[in-house]
Amino acid sequence: MSTTPLPLRDLRDIEAIERVPIHQRLASPVSSYAALVRQAERTPGAPALTFVPTGDPADGEMRFDYAALAARVTQAANAFTRLGVGRREVVSYLLPNLPQTHFTLWGAEAAGIVNPVNPFLEVDHMAGILNAAGTRVLVAQGRQAQPGIWEKVETLRERVPTLQAVLRVGGIDACPTWALDFDTLLDTQPADALVGAAPQGEDIASYFHTGGTTGTPKLARRTHFNEAANAWAVSTAVAMGPHDTLLCGLPLFHSNAMMVTGLAPFSVGAHVVMLSPAGYREPRTFAAFWRSVERYRATLFSAVPTVLSALLNVPQDGADLASLRFAICGAAPLSPELFQRFEAATGLQLLEGYGMTEATCVSALNPRDGRRAIGSIGLRLPYQEMKVVQLGADGAVLREAAVDEIGTLLLRGPYVFSGYVQDKDNQGICLADGWLNTGDLGRQDAQGYFWLTGRAKDLIIRGGHNIDPAMIEEGLMRHPAVELAAAVGKPDGHAGELPMAYVTLRQHTRCSAAELLAHARSVIAERAAVPVDVVVLEAMPLTAVNKIFKPKLRELAIARALAETVEKMLGPARVDVDVVPHALHGLEAHVSAPRPAGPESAALMQQTESELGRLPVRWTLEWRDTP
Repeated sequence: MSTTPLPLRDLRDIEAIERVPIHQRLASPVSSYAALVRQAERTPGAPALTFVPTGDPADGEMRFDYAALAARVTQAANAFTRLGVGRREVVSYLLPNLPQTHFTLWGAEAAGIVNPVNPFLEVDHMAGILNAAGTRVLVAQGRQAQPGIWEKVETLRERVPTLQAVLRVGGIDACPTWALDFDTLLDTQPADALVGAAPQGEDIASYFHTGGTTGTPKLARRTHFNEAANAWAVSTAVAMGPHDTLLCGLPLFHSNAMMVTGLAPFSVGAHVVMLSPAGYREPRTFAAFWRSVERYRATLFSAVPTVLSALLNVPQDGADLASLRFAICGAAPLSPELFQRFEAATGLQLLEGYGMTEATCVSALNPRDGRRAIGSIGLRLPYQEMKVVQLGADGAVLREAAVDEIGTLLLRGPYVFSGYVQDKDNQGICLADGWLNTGDLGRQDAQGYFWLTGRAKDLIIRGGHNIDPAMIEEGLMRHPAVELAAAVGKPDGHAGELPMAYVTLRQHTRCSAAELLAHARSVIAERAAVPVDVVVLEAMPLTAVNKIFKPKLRELAIARALAETVEKMLGPARVDVDVVPHALHGLEAHVSAPRPAGPESAALMQQTESELGRLPVRWTLEWRDTP
């Protein structure tokens, strides 16, 4: 395989790359384990993984070169095999970002199938995921000073009949007799070769749960070939190689961290630096972020808009940021204003992209060598087919959309998964001829760039955190005064979206928005899903068949966010907002606000427009001379 970066400027470069079949681009054998072992043989002493326990490198670090990383992954795989994990058995983990998380992740894929689980989920949802996966071995963080993961494990033991072994990573007390100490067990295993059969490209590598934090778990089934191909595509898209150091702050139960700051860099000999177990949720990670860039000569990092927004408030204090080449941003809407402010403040390029768990990770990205269309998700990656279509009432494709015509985004190619574990979940998602219905609405322009314009599905994405609106709606419906409840995303300059809810009340009942918010906080277990606003409506917008018409509620949420932003700057004022369809952008908001008076008028108008620019919404603003 050539180490010379392939040019990526426009669709012609992508088509040129595709003249060589994807299978020839991948080293053989094809698996995550093979990629790690190959790199350990090529550069055994090169830095592979550095762990910064507090998030601040001044407090110390742990380092693993490629030989040590491959050895520990091999020991983990052999430990799982000795515990009865075969090619079709599942190892689940409940872990923050630790070195042992990587050992578990890649060791489980080498022995069988890995199932990363969000440790912040409620235990009922965890039990649903583990039972849907048929988990045989569970790896979890031991008891900490503050209640956390281990307390959930103690409950899960009785609720997952297939579970045969629990491995504990760390902890402040002695390991109970019904669990095994992870590091001690690994120390007893051979580190030079697998005791079981090595995985092949067509073997299932991972089950990732999707669909938010509530509801019936859907497990996306991805092969070793899916992951190896997407790792190649990611590393190619950003010209990643042994010269790169990537900062990891996103959680390793998410496919972005697993691929962009995991398999992709490990496949090409790059260096990954994990910034604390909590990553970007650790305040010290943020406080030390620019010093970490300088300390490790970091070249790349992956983030969501909330992280970029927060980093703008962290003083650089003269840190040398010259090593940074790119930051990759996705998972939530990014406003053009935040995009431009971040690039101006840091001097690096932002590559905005698009991905989903069902397509392994990244499917589209703005080209590193070509025009970056701000607000778009860029061009399709090599070998990833993408198109916009019009669907019929039965979900079947009627026709391809014209240039700049909004429709449903479909994907097909080597990164697209082999379906959900439960066949019933594939209906309407896995279409004819291998196409995947993303549930996202968008358009493709004449240059091949894709632009998202909305979502056909209802998920609310708060800073990259997927929230099922049903969780909010079900919680509000438990209030005796509520007749109907509907939750949507409200645009936000920091998080991309925040959850909010609209309700109607039962006849002859009265209840304030404040009471309903208090009720929501008491019954909704996921903190991120608690709505920031509850609005009481006289009547809920309904379709012809009496279903709640959420597009209208999204328009109301957009209008509310814009009006509140203007009022925050001007004080109490009459702000009119009209949200209308737009042929290219899906929706556009027309804002009318009173022109401020006084000598600071021009500055205040400019500040207001700047604040509006932070919202991931298309808008126009008219300053009127009447109050």
